[in-house]
Amino acid sequence: MTSPGLTVPELLAAPFEVRLRGRAVRGCVWGEGPVVYLVHGWGGSLEQLVPLVAPLLDRGLQVVAFDGLSHGRSDAGVHGGSSSDAVELGRSLDAVAARFGPARAVVAHSMGALSSLLAIRDGWLAAERLVLLAQPSGIPDLLTVLRAELGLGERTTHRLVDRVRLRTGYGPDELDLVTISDGLPAAGRPELLVVHDLLDREVPHEASTRLVRSWPDAQLLSTAGLGHRRLLADAAVGGAVARFVDRLPVEASLHGEDRPQPLTPAAETEAANAVGHRRAGAA
Repeated sequence: MTSPGLTVPELLAAPFEVRLRGRAVRGCVWGEGPVVYLVHGWGGSLEQLVPLVAPLLDRGLQVVAFDGLSHGRSDAGVHGGSSSDAVELGRSLDAVAARFGPARAVVAHSMGALSSLLAIRDGWLAAERLVLLAQPSGIPDLLTVLRAELGLGERTTHRLVDRVRLRTGYGPDELDLVTISDGLPAAGRPELLVVHDLLDREVPHEASTRLVRSWPDAQLLSTAGLGHRRLLADAAVGGAVARFVDRLPVEASLHGEDRPQPLTPAAETEAANAVGHRRAGAA
């Protein structure tokens, strides 16, 4: 871990390796105490999540982050080093959890949210709390977008659906976050905090409001101007995540029944400028 700007606690990482079907899943662990797993998204890596480490260590927690198969420093997955999916990432998380045990919390970014829910529902992972950052709605909406953007016909769409099922063992309709959450038993359902930026251009904010509305007592924290990835490095977001994991209250900006409207271009510019000014002041 030699990225610039890391603090001393973040640099004191102990590497580890677990095996998943003969392949190495590699990661880092920090501190001692109740375990918090950090899960990156599709095409991401554990280094994106390092800014979350220090706030969690300050709360007396043990932080475990890893690169899923075909990501970062881990081995290539079943389908080669340039190909992976949310199910394989979930199995990577399950393999890591088998090493470090039940979780106080899982903190997952983007498609890692789908992977984490699958691990909690279908794997060995147990978690008291769950934090989802900029999470998508799932594979069905992704297929709808692909079909519209690529102009896919019915035959091609059906073949794509068959490939998803053959590759993952799940049909696309099963890989939907609300569908998965509805299948969680009430006794084992984690407390949920969702963090999503209103200006996220990769994953619509509505995906989070939909999930929060379906999840009893879930909280939604909305930001403006951080986008899909910058929220991972935002100090306020990191602090809120650490407080939630430490069972402390978080002042959510929106609740499950709220339906935020898209920002106007002028509001987007104002929000982006505000973020820029805040960063300049902190420099």
